Amino acid sequence: MAEKSKEQYYLPPPKLGKWEGFSKFVWDSDSSQFLGRTGASWAKIFIFYIIFYAALSGFFAAMLAVFYQTLNTKSPKWRLDESIIGTNPGLGFRPMPPESNVESTLIWYKGNDENNHKYWTEEIDRFLEEYKKPGLAPNVGQNKVICDYNNPPADGKVCDVPIKDWRPCTTEDGYNYKKAAPCIFLKLNKIFDWMPEFYNDSSSLPNNMPEDLKNHIENNKKPAELNTVWVSCEGENPADIEHVGPIQYIPRRGFPGYYYPFRNYEGYLSPILAVFFERPKTGVLINIECKAWAKNIHHDRQERRGSVHFELMID
Repeated sequence: MAEKSKEQYYLPPPKLGKWEGFSKFVWDSDSSQFLGRTGASWAKIFIFYIIFYAALSGFFAAMLAVFYQTLNTKSPKWRLDESIIGTNPGLGFRPMPPESNVESTLIWYKGNDENNHKYWTEEIDRFLEEYKKPGLAPNVGQNKVICDYNNPPADGKVCDVPIKDWRPCTTEDGYNYKKAAPCIFLKLNKIFDWMPEFYNDSSSLPNNMPEDLKNHIENNKKPAELNTVWVSCEGENPADIEHVGPIQYIPRRGFPGYYYPFRNYEGYLSPILAVFFERPKTGVLINIECKAWAKNIHHDRQERRGSVHFELMID
């Protein structure tokens, strides 16, 4: 009987109510535990995670520092044929349709409704802002010079893109939208270190070049000005050719060669030109294709290489 009196039996903990159980979990005065852990246990947990995240942050910072050592902020590591962009620039146009219709390339407005064509003129204003006020950004303008075909920029300098006297393609004239004879601006995409190979010899002109552009090149009496990336715009189909009417290129028929190559010098602005549609037929949809011409620009309508398509409709 003495042996049996020494036996101890396990007693289950007393049943507690929900509130009492929660209170005991938050702070157990019997074992000095807070949220199920003692002070020493919490201290070990905090020290472990401090060391763990400090080591993780240090490793990430070290890898980031190594990564930045491989980058050059002024020039890309992979250029021209070695890069994904390649050596065939695309051609872009402005104004673009609203973002709500991002896949559209239709410029559609009512010539006699100022509120209707206001969007398009404001879109051009936004596009030309950096060309009108190049001094807004820090240091921009300090290395900008006035260039021409006989005075290309020195190394490290960039050419200005003057757009003040491009009438009627100016903001003061509303880019001529109110007269149902709009101006569309074209811009060749930048590719680092790309240099165009000019069509500056009449004997080398391709067969598919428009005849009016061929005549323009052949009749040019200033050899230096032949170093140009030429531009042509025309209707895509016979009906479009009939409806598009006469076209002017302002200030010239292409992008001057002295703007190339692009080397990311501070203050650089891509050359642009305005295509002035003098008398497009109203009330019909006109499909227009513009192409940039150089020996190393290849045209691909599907991939939009070297050319751009848009539609024009004026009510």
